[in-house]
Amino acid sequence: MSKSLPLVVAITGASGAPYAIKLLEALLHARRTMWLIVSEHGRRLLSTETDIPDVDALKARLGSKGWDEHVTLFDDSDRGASPASGSAKSSGMVVCPCSMGTLSAIAAGSSRSLIERAADVALKERRKLVLVPRETPLSAVHLQNMLRVTRAGAVVLPAAPGFYRRPASIGDLVSFVVARVLDQLDVEHQMARRWSSGARPAGS
Repeated sequence: MSKSLPLVVAITGASGAPYAIKLLEALLHARRTMWLIVSEHGRRLLSTETDIPDVDALKARLGSKGWDEHVTLFDDSDRGASPASGSAKSSGMVVCPCSMGTLSAIAAGSSRSLIERAADVALKERRKLVLVPRETPLSAVHLQNMLRVTRAGAVVLPAAPGFYRRPASIGDLVSFVVARVLDQLDVEHQMARRWSSGARPAGS
């Protein structure tokens, strides 16, 4: 799928708003066109975890110029919006963070909201769908739903930061996860150094 097509980005109510903000910043830096959907619980999450009370504040945080050039905002209750149709081409979708309720609905194909319908479209059109859940511990129901969406073609990428890079801040932990998300979306970035085993080139 062409990288010039819009990427659907959804924010739901699982804890992890800093991941969403960092992802949006990185996508804007990469000049990627986005169709953004924020659920009602996602808006509450932004307010609780990042002191961003509404979408206007989110726009101000990310920068009005980049937002106006690259972001189109859709209401999660509008199931007739562009992301709800397979004929409206996109380069895929990411849900970050992804609540277990949203993951369950995607696994069941219930499409009760625009986010859920857009994810359903991504699956049926065989487009990339990346889900970033943040929950612990995981119940058997959670695990079964993750297996169902994986078998349907989605990538389940838990918000589980690694420590082998010796992170020095919360920001480093957030960047670790977002870098993995960007890799799945084929978005170039300099957010994290690539792992090297330390092996020497042949003949050195």
